[in-house]
Amino acid sequence: MKTIDCRGLVCPEPVIRTKKALEQHPEGVSVLLDDGAPRENVSRFAGSRNYTITETNAGDHFILQISSGTDKPAARAAHQPATYGVRVLLVTSNQLGSGSEELGCLLMRNFIHTLLETGTRPDKIVFLNAGVLLAVEGAETVEALQKLVNLGVEVMSCGLCLDFYNKKEQLAVGVVTNMYTTAELLLDADSVIKI
Repeated sequence: MKTIDCRGLVCPEPVIRTKKALEQHPEGVSVLLDDGAPRENVSRFAGSRNYTITETNAGDHFILQISSGTDKPAARAAHQPATYGVRVLLVTSNQLGSGSEELGCLLMRNFIHTLLETGTRPDKIVFLNAGVLLAVEGAETVEALQKLVNLGVEVMSCGLCLDFYNKKEQLAVGVVTNMYTTAELLLDADSVIKI
């Protein structure tokens, strides 16, 4: 059984690495993890995909043996991405959630990077207000956003917002849009997810 070492990694990296390992070794993998959120997140991820999980406490870390178990086609089919119409992700801040600014920025960065690993992606991402700061030079999210563009995701930033923050000349990924186009896009979309 393939072993991957995810000790010392923070969310969402242990789940992403486990997902990739399971794609290459669908019969199962053994994962070395720190206690707490990494162990819980990987266990929850594997369980949601109908894998059998055996957990061993190794003192300073945990070992999760994840194996394919009983094949249940209905359960596996439930994890295949559904087909939807146009999905728009509306991002109105450079932070995710409320509370600590530092944590909010970290969560937003992790969210954008995690979009590269999900089976379902938005068709379009629209940045408004401080959200435009995620698409400008120096932002930790520019590389991930460019990869999303390369995968066919359309990335748009509000021109008025870029002007307000004096960042229009620093837009590093995607295109500048206006409120009329944004309103049309949101009203015509099959689903809008605001974060």
